[in-house]
Amino acid sequence: MWKEFKEFIMRGSVIDLAIGIIIGGAFGKIVSSLVNDIIMPPIGFLLGKVDFKDLFITMGADKYPSLAAATEAGAPTINYGLFINNILDFLIVALAIFLMIKAINSLHRKKAAEPAAVTTKKCPYCFTEIPVEATRCPHCTSQLVSE
Repeated sequence: MWKEFKEFIMRGSVIDLAIGIIIGGAFGKIVSSLVNDIIMPPIGFLLGKVDFKDLFITMGADKYPSLAAATEAGAPTINYGLFINNILDFLIVALAIFLMIKAINSLHRKKAAEPAAVTTKKCPYCFTEIPVEATRCPHCTSQLVSE
């Protein structure tokens, strides 16, 4: 059993997956920081000095000056500002993945070999594949017209 487990873990696909998860986690932190620290402050400023982290609705009748105060008091809240931040996080990650996959696909298309030079043609009489240079069909012996 230990040997099978070791073979499973050492497979390239498992190691690639582990590396992808680690890099993805680090990338997620960078994107969250980009949204929270770079993108949302100017948007909040343009919308009247609003901090999106403090956009919430209290479920009870009590009013709180900030989400932290409401959380500390134990009040149930709907945190739509944090939800907006998470939507932006998702959209940026999705855009980054889309651009990465698009770049990879374009590399694959460039790597694809150009179409090989045509080396055969069909005999117009018997429709057998013959060399392009042929002047007579080896199958039906018809004289071929030069193209």
